[in-house]
Amino acid sequence: MPRILDFPTSPKIPYALRRVPKASLRSLLPLPLEPEPGEVALARVEKIGKNTALELSDGRRCALHVGDLMAVVFGNRYATQQFEGYARRDGDRCDLLSMGGLCGVVHSKHAAVSEPSKLALLGAIGDAQIRPLRLGDHALPPAAAAADRPRVVVVCGTSMDAGKTYTAMSLIRGLRRGIDRVAGIKLTGTATGKDTWSMLDAGACVALDFVDGGLPSTYLCSTERLLDLHDQMVGHARVCGAEWVVIEVADGLMQRETAGLLQSPRFRAGVDAWVFAAGDPLAGVAGVSMLRHWGIEPIALSGLLSQSPLGMREAGPSTGVDCLTARELQDGALNERLLASLSPPRVGVDTELSVEPPQVSDGALREEVLQVA
Repeated sequence: MPRILDFPTSPKIPYALRRVPKASLRSLLPLPLEPEPGEVALARVEKIGKNTALELSDGRRCALHVGDLMAVVFGNRYATQQFEGYARRDGDRCDLLSMGGLCGVVHSKHAAVSEPSKLALLGAIGDAQIRPLRLGDHALPPAAAAADRPRVVVVCGTSMDAGKTYTAMSLIRGLRRGIDRVAGIKLTGTATGKDTWSMLDAGACVALDFVDGGLPSTYLCSTERLLDLHDQMVGHARVCGAEWVVIEVADGLMQRETAGLLQSPRFRAGVDAWVFAAGDPLAGVAGVSMLRHWGIEPIALSGLLSQSPLGMREAGPSTGVDCLTARELQDGALNERLLASLSPPRVGVDTELSVEPPQVSDGALREEVLQVA
């Protein structure tokens, strides 16, 4: 039965729930039979696995111990280097999918990654009026429409851990050399504060992510929902006075949500420049080819690739795209080009991949997810 909670020991509140007031965590309700992304639950740590720490709502990492109480939020995760997981429960048990507080059931994992930390679900969390807490109820309000918008540069990449976040941070730091107000946005991915904190550390006037839009993660979101999220985040950056916005799109070009966004004319119409992060020269060549196949011309390559002078010398001539290190981006090496032109001219070799990017209808996507269950 629902009951008002009086926590003798406050549960740990993760980053994914940073927009939910702590005072709202008041009642304990029965668990939903089929959890939806964004629903909040109370859990107890039963076994420590991959995630040995939790990223708290204030950004601090705290060590996890068996027996700890924590609030969690159900969500889906797509991480090629870690877990594929879904917003589900296995009876009164589930897995911790991320250090940001996402929970669900792991369906597959990278071979080098440990088993997930295991949680016992104690119930759904509600407010003082016995209403279930949902992340979407605490999102930023829609931004007012405006004729003007900040200029936008998008950082995308070949895969997870290709150096996209560091590239985005470096771009913000470089732009801040000549521009007072630059915003950072992590548009897609799984809730974690380290990306937005790094944007703020680089001098961003505001750093936003999909949690501000009411989402614990963006895996399995429709392209239309992500486009609305993009408009909402850029609108709030404009309200904060941002002249430029650096947007990071998570994962790689083959990831379904990323591919859907980058192939959307509506999304591309709002982007003034593109920077591509790659892990190695061949990935850079293949990625630039795919971007050109979609009508996108990056003005620079960076990411892990740029840590190797030899790799840069391979990728640059092969793509016709300048390859810049993080230090060069931080020093403002792209500023003149970014400020001089809204539409950089198309340059480079004319190459195309023979494979088609993933294009799946929302109906087919839902059916595929059901088959995974």
